Amino acid sequence: MLTKSQLTQLRKELHQHPELSNQEQRTAARIEQTFAAFSPDEVHTQLGGHGLAFVFNGQSPGPTTLIRSELDALPIHELNRFEHRSVVDGVSHKCGHDGHMAIISALGAELADHRPLKGRVALCFQPAEETGTGAIDMVNDPKFSSLKPDYAFALHNYPGLDLGHVAVRSGTFNCASRGLSIELTGKTSHAAHPEDGLSPALAMCQIIEQLNQLPQQIKQQNLDGKNWVTVIHAKLGEVAFGTSPGHAVVMATLRSETNQDMKILVELAKACAQKQAKQAGLEVSIRYEDVFQASVNSQEGCDRVVQACENTNTSYTIMNEPMRWSEDFGQFTAIAKQGAMFALGAGENTPQLHNPDYDFNDHLIPVGKALFLDLIEQINGLS
Repeated sequence: MLTKSQLTQLRKELHQHPELSNQEQRTAARIEQTFAAFSPDEVHTQLGGHGLAFVFNGQSPGPTTLIRSELDALPIHELNRFEHRSVVDGVSHKCGHDGHMAIISALGAELADHRPLKGRVALCFQPAEETGTGAIDMVNDPKFSSLKPDYAFALHNYPGLDLGHVAVRSGTFNCASRGLSIELTGKTSHAAHPEDGLSPALAMCQIIEQLNQLPQQIKQQNLDGKNWVTVIHAKLGEVAFGTSPGHAVVMATLRSETNQDMKILVELAKACAQKQAKQAGLEVSIRYEDVFQASVNSQEGCDRVVQACENTNTSYTIMNEPMRWSEDFGQFTAIAKQGAMFALGAGENTPQLHNPDYDFNDHLIPVGKALFLDLIEQINGLS
């Protein structure tokens, strides 16, 4: 059993030594070192990169329950000055994955003393959540096939929500999102004779305007979900007053409450870019980055989280709408029969996720552990 002090120290050690997506080698090694004391029945390493899974077997056949944490940090310079601040310049745990790892480590310590009665429990540490590639790589790794879960659960700390309060819902919990990059190529010319070139300036402006109109266009089709387009960057040519530009880039984040709406949004955005480029006689190139599917909770998964809250005297709210931010945990609930992700309040007056002064609240470690432990007891029983 890890004491509260040991868990807090582990969390702060992880916070001090953050690693970016797909670079989590040291973090994974530290977690593996921690779990060596818990004598798991199976240890799986290098899952989809630096991913880990620790399996605790029950005494009789039964379902497989997967609990997931993340390994990676963010490319954000930390402004906090406390002793456990990041020692890696420009990299820090500003999403609380250090705290999530501490929660799952606490859970491992409990399972070391109280194995499941039936089935098995897989505690997974996933790489590259921040880029949206880690869960895909992990579940597609051939080594993961033996770990396919019947139930999958995860939490995410959530500033702005009362400390220790849970928010959950069935259906979409996190929105689908993806980064869209549109590159337009024409022909430069002298600024004194723009007619001798082919500028993408007008097409770029029209694309920006029309991208912003797409959510309303989808709404007029009477689709249920909400959609958002946020233009995050645009560049036209270079700073050269003697040159009419021949190149432009427009970047936007597409976001939808459902995977179905995302498909429509992508098609509309692509058609918009191609139409404007064709009318202007431009070449167009489209690519996508940071692709996240919607994370969808099953009804049973949501109900079990609610039951865990009631069993542990944890206050909770059933959300009316999904969280707008994205999460790749949906890759796990897509392959499991049942499951859910839930938010665990980090306090109302605390810096938001991805803020440079954010830090995980260690009071959430025992709360998160108790909720996951109850979920395991509901499904697998505990000795």
